[in-house]
Amino acid sequence: MFNYILQGFLLGMAYVAPIGTQNLFVINTALTQRYKRVLLTALIVTFFDVSLSVGCFYGVGAIMDRSIWVKLFVALIGSLVVIWIGIGLLRSHDEMDTSVDTNIPVKKIIGTACVVTWFNPQAIVDGTMLLGSARAGVPVEFQTPFIIACAMASVVWWFGMSSLVNLLSSAFSNKVLRIINLICGAWIVFYGCKLFYSGLSMANDYFAW
Repeated sequence: MFNYILQGFLLGMAYVAPIGTQNLFVINTALTQRYKRVLLTALIVTFFDVSLSVGCFYGVGAIMDRSIWVKLFVALIGSLVVIWIGIGLLRSHDEMDTSVDTNIPVKKIIGTACVVTWFNPQAIVDGTMLLGSARAGVPVEFQTPFIIACAMASVVWWFGMSSLVNLLSSAFSNKVLRIINLICGAWIVFYGCKLFYSGLSMANDYFAW
């Protein structure tokens, strides 16, 4: 079971750590606001991130459980999408923008986090393909520990990253963002290849080629 817990945690980190809209907002908040506001922002973003992860994991999983064809499709096509996501991260060059206004009301932070997470087609597609494909390769008895570990990765990332950036704000730079994306991109490409191999093995077992 430990192997699947570790996989869930590492996948969760790779899913949440790439520098995108959410990360840039939290980073800018950590660079410009007091620590109490930084922690509140991290808590809000974590809630929506975890809810999306669980929704993608179990939502697609419920459909996959009813059809081997859907399961194979998600495992094989989804793994290719995951690899493409990883390649995109390896090629990305996001930069910090401290001109973004992070001194906004708490209600607006909640609304923004909700919209960026649950009303963002890209986030939903990425989460569905990444977590849906991952579920296809996890035995039923280990799926709950897997997604819990994945959710814990969000907690560790948002609170750990925002705290570290707030503490070491003077040392944070675009180069650090680039390194984060390179590491996460490489891991996601590797995981996508692993998922594709699992999909081929599943097809081989089902069709007995």
